[in-house]
Amino acid sequence: MNKVDVFFNESPWTWKELFQLLFIVLVLVPFFVEYHLKNYMTILFKNELYSGTLTGFIMSIIFMISLYLVALKPKGLRWNEVGIRRFPVRYYGPIAGWTIVVIVVSIGLFVLLDLLVGIGTENAKTESLKNQLTTLNFTIGFISAALISPIYEEIFYRGFLYRFLRGKYGVTVSIFISSFIFMVVHIPTYNTLPVNFVTGVVFAWTYERSGSVIPGIIIHGIFNGIAIILTALG
Repeated sequence: MNKVDVFFNESPWTWKELFQLLFIVLVLVPFFVEYHLKNYMTILFKNELYSGTLTGFIMSIIFMISLYLVALKPKGLRWNEVGIRRFPVRYYGPIAGWTIVVIVVSIGLFVLLDLLVGIGTENAKTESLKNQLTTLNFTIGFISAALISPIYEEIFYRGFLYRFLRGKYGVTVSIFISSFIFMVVHIPTYNTLPVNFVTGVVFAWTYERSGSVIPGIIIHGIFNGIAIILTALG
């Protein structure tokens, strides 16, 4: 049994920590931050892009603090327990390969959705950036999508959630459940949900194979960064 297998063989957390964190992520954050706080900031700034970016930044802080206080500190654990670990240099090859796969499959899914149900790539986030496109707004959107979101999402949804499930249900079920939850939390951006699920599968698999969330962060960041660039160019 190699080091990665040993790492995933048993989770250090119980159902108590899982339910506490899911309650924060799926109930408290959407209600108080994504809805009420974001609406208030939109009125305050009169700018959907600024309020959305600040909301994402606040969410990242809440996610990381909650993860530390609930899952790490009480058990005397360090951040390497949620996948912030080195990975083999040889895994840079798969990172490049999976990045290409994610991009190609995502384009295919958007084209298919557009043909079947007339849903394109536009949503409130992309329209907000395009309608208010300046160097500052592009920079803000890029940092939010390509840096902030990939880091906290991969640490939580893969580093913690996938590892917890993996220790109890094995690879296949854990990839499906963690990716499904990752998809659901992106509601109401409905046109991206299939892409969110597929990318969640890829990110969980890279975590499984490398024992680190860093490959997923890299792929996630490149994918989101390219999406922001294409939105700006479009």
